[in-house]
Amino acid sequence: MQWTSRQPFVPPALLDRLDRVRLRRAALRYAAHGWDVTPGAYLAGDRFHCGRPGCPITGCHPALDSWAESATGDPVRIAGWWRRRAHTVLLPTGVGFDVLEVPAVLGREVSTSGPVAVTGAGRWMFFVSPGRPLRPELERRLDVLRHGRGSWIPAPPNRLPDGPVRWTVPPEQAGWRLPDSERVQAQLAEAAGTGLARTHPLVPRQLSTSRRAA
Repeated sequence: MQWTSRQPFVPPALLDRLDRVRLRRAALRYAAHGWDVTPGAYLAGDRFHCGRPGCPITGCHPALDSWAESATGDPVRIAGWWRRRAHTVLLPTGVGFDVLEVPAVLGREVSTSGPVAVTGAGRWMFFVSPGRPLRPELERRLDVLRHGRGSWIPAPPNRLPDGPVRWTVPPEQAGWRLPDSERVQAQLAEAAGTGLARTHPLVPRQLSTSRRAA
């Protein structure tokens, strides 16, 4: 018997259909637990396309101009959005939950009972109760972001150019419950006070938040 390491050829049309089904199921699962969703641009090669004529944004961004107002948990609308395109699944923040986005050097030090996602670039995203601003010591760090009202995050199992977004603590494991933001921030602030966290290269805040301008 002859073995080969080559992957079987899968037609692009079939891959697109499988992506649409996978992402639609994820969007419907989030909506069923009270998390509104909105469609994002779909990934083609190494850039994102939203279908809006002349859109110059190549990174992950909402596919709709009025994305915040259009976010919904209605399964019929969600199924329609993912009928023709493998849109990324975006979760608007600031109403049901906030998200604290931090570098891995901080994220690895936090123990939380809530959902946690990680991007391919190594950014950790902690889902927490909404409304609490960042503590001053975290606000001063350019690599720490709080996603509240008017922002969004790409949810698992989206694919980004630098890799997939995945759960390290799935919402099902957390019982879809959200920890208190102040408690998680206290752990992040403690980690930020260590020598390792202080010397870790900072990510310019404007680079991390530019995608939210769409």
